[in-house]
Amino acid sequence: MPEIRNYTLNFGPQHPAAHGVLRLVLEMDGEVVERADPHVGLLHRGTEKLAESKPYNQSIGYMDRLDYVSMMCNEHGYVMAIEKLLGVEVPERAQYIRVMFDEITRILNHLMWLGAHGLDVGAMSMFLYCFREREDLMDCYEAVSGARLHATYYRPGGVARDLPDHMPQYEASKWRSVSNAEKMNKARDGSMLDFLEDFTNRFPGYVDEYETLLTDNRIWKQRTVGIGVVSPERALQLGFTGPMLRGSGIEWDLRKKQPYEVYDRVDFDIPVGTNGDSYDRYLCRVEEMRQSNRIVKQCIEWLRHNQGPVITEDHKIAPPRRAEMKGDMEALIHHFKLFTEGFCLPAGEAYAAVEHPKGEFGCYLISDGANKPYRLKVRAPGFAHLASLDEMARGHMLSDVVAIIGTQDIVFGEIDR
Repeated sequence: MPEIRNYTLNFGPQHPAAHGVLRLVLEMDGEVVERADPHVGLLHRGTEKLAESKPYNQSIGYMDRLDYVSMMCNEHGYVMAIEKLLGVEVPERAQYIRVMFDEITRILNHLMWLGAHGLDVGAMSMFLYCFREREDLMDCYEAVSGARLHATYYRPGGVARDLPDHMPQYEASKWRSVSNAEKMNKARDGSMLDFLEDFTNRFPGYVDEYETLLTDNRIWKQRTVGIGVVSPERALQLGFTGPMLRGSGIEWDLRKKQPYEVYDRVDFDIPVGTNGDSYDRYLCRVEEMRQSNRIVKQCIEWLRHNQGPVITEDHKIAPPRRAEMKGDMEALIHHFKLFTEGFCLPAGEAYAAVEHPKGEFGCYLISDGANKPYRLKVRAPGFAHLASLDEMARGHMLSDVVAIIGTQDIVFGEIDR
């Protein structure tokens, strides 16, 4: 027998399966992990510190960049904290738009997770399948905000603008024939709500395709069943939230337990696992995509029949309309003051949390009455999950470390901040 040697390995930081700049120092006994030591901070951009030097309304864009796969959900937590201190009433239509985009973002996040997790474990096709659907939802992001990723669409008091009446169209080119372009534009003839409705009708079939590829696939099950098991008690002690907590069998979801916006008016279920392993977390997230699709459908139905403002009419907080600004001196002054100085929040503190695709994303804001935060603390879900990596990986093989990183759905922007 050749003797088994002990190694200390560097996993990352530029590793395709590290989901960002994760550096793991692994102490190995042959191929078995004895200890996993995550080294973070390689992506630190000082977001919380930067927010202290900028007016409140200029830090919304920084939130998008925290978790660059769940953009609007990050904005939501920050904007809600500001609204708590201001005591602003958000119009009902804006609340429905926010809920709809939160769920679109959840689907976007889980598609990215499923594609990347599949790729890490060796299921190459999943990545291509998932990105096909992400493309349609990214077009919705682009239609409302002009940006495919960092939208800066949520604003204190509502959202930046109402939903557009038409979607961008594909044009024929040397890469795309006329008939192909017409086929792709079929769902894009109406408004954005028509396009989304068409997507929600197609999407359950796509999720069935993912499940056909993975759920009963024996290789997938060998790589995920019994890997990274966390008991419900331990998940609570470690500060898990989101699918990581629900995968361990604890039915905790802020959308149900502490409803915000209009979540108490939409109908959906919370998927919960039983074994707390990577396979259960996979099943939870796949079912979450189906539930998000249900919520989006309900929001579309409500938004079709109810018009109204999408942002507060208080021009001390929200800018006046463009046409108004061009013709009215008062409105021009409001506009100028808002975009140079911003607005002042009353002195105090507020914490607002949303059920982010990865768990509880919270913003703790302290105001001293100025136009910029005295202190901003972001509670990122991924940070608590990463802290458990050592415990989850111990006794597993090196290849299982990759599956565990995948099941945690880590993004480093929010962990390093």
